[in-house]
Amino acid sequence: MIKIEKIIPGGEALGTMADGKKIFFWNALPGETVTEYEITKNKSHFINAIATKIENPSPFRIEPKDPCFLSTSPWQIMKYDYELKLKQELVVEIFREHQIDIETPEVMTDNKDFFYRNKMEYSLFWNNEKNKIELAFHNRGSHRKFIINSSSIERPEIFARAKEIVADLNARHEEARKYQSMLLRCNQKGEVSGGLFENHQPHPVFELLTDTILGHKYSYSPNGFFQINLPVYEMALTEIKKHINTNRVLDLYSGVGTIGLSVAGGKDLTLVEVDKSAFTEMKKNAGSSATTILDKSENVTSYIEPDMTVILDPPRAGCDKKLIDKLLEVIPKKVIYLSCNPATQARDIKLLLEKYHIETIKAFNFFPRTPHIENLVVLSL
Repeated sequence: MIKIEKIIPGGEALGTMADGKKIFFWNALPGETVTEYEITKNKSHFINAIATKIENPSPFRIEPKDPCFLSTSPWQIMKYDYELKLKQELVVEIFREHQIDIETPEVMTDNKDFFYRNKMEYSLFWNNEKNKIELAFHNRGSHRKFIINSSSIERPEIFARAKEIVADLNARHEEARKYQSMLLRCNQKGEVSGGLFENHQPHPVFELLTDTILGHKYSYSPNGFFQINLPVYEMALTEIKKHINTNRVLDLYSGVGTIGLSVAGGKDLTLVEVDKSAFTEMKKNAGSSATTILDKSENVTSYIEPDMTVILDPPRAGCDKKLIDKLLEVIPKKVIYLSCNPATQARDIKLLLEKYHIETIKAFNFFPRTPHIENLVVLSL
């Protein structure tokens, strides 16, 4: 019997075994007692596991909507308001670990906790009993596949199209082992693009999709970089836009340009992106309204100037130290930092607090029913 102490950054529940070894559970909540579990990883100092039997269930526990919840959205087991509270607490805890005391941030949400994802990737599974292909996800912590007959995280148009493709494969007596996976994406209108990735073959070129964000139209590839939850993303962009009070804006790690182009209309805007595919789409989205640069953000620090707002939206690894050092040297008027990983964000913010203070901090629930947190910090001199 293992008592659950708390949820840790990353989303698992922490318990301690009789010998003092830490064990990290999926499918467990604080205050519960795990009596049976399946180990997925056993290391010398810790264990990863999935709880399979619970005593004294939490009052915040609910029945998950999907049988495949552990594969796609492991926080389906809790009430939604409790999820938001946990995410608030986790942001505070993460920043405190970096010696930064912050007020509990508001978690912004559109309260749509299912059918929100506009992109999904599926595995294919050959069902020997039924002699046909079925949609599947990989079990968490395993290479085994879980057959799915329903899924509530992605938009319904995506799942409906996935079933159509599988039905067509079965009608043609195809084999699952021929395919690596299936990727599908839809826009806000519900138009779906994407398809199958065949093993040992180049990825196909899919039909581009278009969406409008804060009045700006974007085109993007289904298998390229674009935000997963556009309504909540628009909430984040609206908040960012409120804090831009300079005429010059430098948008680093800009992807296909959605942040800078959406929030800095009419200003002197420079967009920087290193990925060639994303840069091509960004250049097309920007037209003549912005300067576009294909390079690593840490390689273009000469563009940073004091009269600018600098927007940062780095990958999970956070910002390169060279970039942080340049910001502290030049000290632009404002730094706006949107992050998909509050841990590396807090690490970078701690350094920037040498010259800046936190003006605003807000979390955005881009990925309901998962532990992922998108966090926005606005820094002023």
